[in-house]
Amino acid sequence: MAVGRRLRLPPAVTEWAPPLVASGPGGPLAFRPAPGWLPAGRRVYAIGDVHGCAAALGVLLGAIRADLTARPVGRASIVLLGDYIDYGPDSAGVIDRLAAPLPGAEVVALRGDHEQMLLDALAGDAPAATDWLAAGGGASLASWGIPPGTPRAAWPALVPAAHRAFLEQLALSYRAGSYLFVHAGLRPGVALARQRRDDVLGIRAPFLSEPAAFGVVVVHGHSVAAAPFIGAARIGLDTGAGLGGALSCAVLEDERIACLTVPTPQGDPP
Repeated sequence: MAVGRRLRLPPAVTEWAPPLVASGPGGPLAFRPAPGWLPAGRRVYAIGDVHGCAAALGVLLGAIRADLTARPVGRASIVLLGDYIDYGPDSAGVIDRLAAPLPGAEVVALRGDHEQMLLDALAGDAPAATDWLAAGGGASLASWGIPPGTPRAAWPALVPAAHRAFLEQLALSYRAGSYLFVHAGLRPGVALARQRRDDVLGIRAPFLSEPAAFGVVVVHGHSVAAAPFIGAARIGLDTGAGLGGALSCAVLEDERIACLTVPTPQGDPP
């Protein structure tokens, strides 16, 4: 942390209703003090689990573009926290949107546990393939036009090569200011440099229940909640996209935060 900068610690909020973006850019953002900070001239739009909701992602990206037009900033980043596929109706469309450049902002796409399960399945890991199908993978196969019951050995040839390449290059983390962006969280008591991939992609307890001091504010998805969670040590942004919940985005700048949500359809049950 920068010398002389005091960290603002808002009370934890488990039921906070941010502005709803129903069919286009919403009204003014409602900012509040954030638990972390970004350098002057920096802004990060952190987007939670998308789970196949390409239409909602398009609405949200439209709201981000509108905000950047209304409030230009020196450097803007859109950081997606993983789990782009499964459950929702258009996993293929989500990947297409993320692979395309967005004028005015850099796009950083992180890996989620669903992407990891699919990559393992495509590499021939049979248990991973079973787990992936149980976690909504059938919806992704359908979005690629792969019929139910298609032999698993045929999947690698049927998943578009460009989509697989996109998934394979996804990073595990991203750092900006006092924030660390990951899919699921971190293992308490383990140094940042020694965190295991399985924890970064899949941890819940004890990360969610222990207010561990990592020296960063962890911005994550993975663990579904009814609304964005803002605490002193973490910000949770998985609000159930593709499962009848919403797609949420935190707008981080200076020492403040605002959120946007977009409703999503009910997808295949887990």
